[in-house]
Amino acid sequence: MSFSIAGKTAIVTGAANGIGLAIAKLFADKGANVMFADMDEARLQAELGEIGEDEGNIRYFAGDLREKLTIANLLSATLDAFDQVDILVNASRQIAVSDALNPDDDAVETLLQQNLITALRVSQTIAKRMIKQAEARDSVQGSGQNGAIVNLSSIAARRTHPDLMAYSVSTAALDQMTRSMALALAPHKIRVNAVAFGSVMSSSLQETLKDNREYRTDIEDHTPLHRIAPPSELAEAVQYLVCEASSFMTGQIMTVDGGRSLLDSVAAPAH
Repeated sequence: MSFSIAGKTAIVTGAANGIGLAIAKLFADKGANVMFADMDEARLQAELGEIGEDEGNIRYFAGDLREKLTIANLLSATLDAFDQVDILVNASRQIAVSDALNPDDDAVETLLQQNLITALRVSQTIAKRMIKQAEARDSVQGSGQNGAIVNLSSIAARRTHPDLMAYSVSTAALDQMTRSMALALAPHKIRVNAVAFGSVMSSSLQETLKDNREYRTDIEDHTPLHRIAPPSELAEAVQYLVCEASSFMTGQIMTVDGGRSLLDSVAAPAH
């Protein structure tokens, strides 16, 4: 089976920085057409520079994907640029400290909206297009795959820390959404998987560690491989999940954390 994604068209959300940016750049380097999507237009422009309207395999889209109209516009922009969409990576996510004992703390609702509902709505919209493409080429009954969706989750979904209850709840819900969507889309040969990560240098973790060497040491001490991985290592795992080499995988939550989730410690999960 091939690991190639050359010629495929991918939408990557949360692509202005950190892990989302690393995934989108890797895909582009591997020959895919890539739509970088994020709320932060200034950061997208800073990372990607001036991109010609009708040249190259990179485009960007700025907008708030919590809005249904923005999701529709993202799909339209992708089709205008590349005519199709084959891959979706839901890398847009948010992490926040929450107070498990405060009834006025709305962090659970906020993170469910950002980390679950947004990914769900984007997935539903893009999957409908993938199904339409498959029907147009009459390939549902043929071999191969008609699309791949990957959600970025976290080992926080199954590791408990009181300050991260909202984040844990939202990522656990995302894992279950991944499994449910995988079953719903399997008849159309569209695969849905997730990557649960920890001990990866996301933009939020990088910010946290700026002036906190002790926390970095704590993470490394609670990671069997004793290091924090660069985003590029997670990006390569995502590439595997969207290429033909993983064509018999769907509904799976693949863990990339240096072995951290194997330990019993309740130390805070890496972002």
